[in-house]
Amino acid sequence: MRIRIIFRSLPLFALLLLAACGFQLRGAVDIPYTRLYIANPYADTTLGAALRRQINAHQPEILVDTAGEATAVFRELSSYREREITVLDSDGRAREYQLRLLYSFRIETPQGQALTTVASIRLIRELTYDDNQVLSKEQEEEFLWRDMENDLVQQILRRLATLKPVLQPEQDGGDNKDMEQV
Repeated sequence: MRIRIIFRSLPLFALLLLAACGFQLRGAVDIPYTRLYIANPYADTTLGAALRRQINAHQPEILVDTAGEATAVFRELSSYREREITVLDSDGRAREYQLRLLYSFRIETPQGQALTTVASIRLIRELTYDDNQVLSKEQEEEFLWRDMENDLVQQILRRLATLKPVLQPEQDGGDNKDMEQV
């Protein structure tokens, strides 16, 4: 009888444990800038389009079309994709690759002053390779790159929500009321 009661109370105990540890599902991010311009040198890329789409889905009123209208400018500093062989077989053929996506950005004023430090994101995925399955492995690699770009967009949004501006009081002209001063 006691064992039955213990087994029935285990799901309730697990839920209480999750609630106590602070577990919470990810929700919509709240970007702390009132008007944001995305200065992506490759605006027509899938990454730039996905970033705009995600911001528009949660806060459509903050994106602007020109840097002059913005209170903050999202500037991509670097984006780098790399595929490296990590495992070779006894014949010297590649058996495993590592896909890397390195991305860095910062938030600036429309005049080019840095509001935040440079934020860097590094994503890594492993890809096994088989000479007998060339087409399927190429498709798997493309899928992994798309997955990494989607993950990158989500991480950028989370960083945008948490990055605090680092403007010094003498640099702030008083016209950026939505910027915190540190």
